[in-house]
Amino acid sequence: MTAQDTLRPVFTETFPETMDSGVLYVSIPYRTCGHLCCCGCGHEVITPLSPAQWSFTYDGENVSLTPSVGNWALPCRSHYWIHDGRVRWSRRYSAAEIAQNRDRDRRLLARNSEEHRAGALTRLRRHLQSWRW
Repeated sequence: MTAQDTLRPVFTETFPETMDSGVLYVSIPYRTCGHLCCCGCGHEVITPLSPAQWSFTYDGENVSLTPSVGNWALPCRSHYWIHDGRVRWSRRYSAAEIAQNRDRDRRLLARNSEEHRAGALTRLRRHLQSWRW
């Protein structure tokens, strides 16, 4: 496989058994994007969509994914941005920078999960109070 410099969006409910290179699959029902690593190594990359993880924008033609995609667990350890359907390569991170990013990501995910649970409980309490006589 060769490195990708562009990705075209394909909106789908579920990902195909075998992903095609050059395609960013977007599943709205499962709030997830997936693609083959842009370096050409062939590994699948899954990016969950949530306030604490990734978000995407679609301009009717191209997709942007934020933040960058750091494939730290893959042998290639590639790192890139997907902006307006184009792949923009980033520098390689050191082991210490990768560890810092993983720690930050875990904290953001934990905080977002706590806020989501707290928000759901608050909504439930309000709903139940509206049923009181």
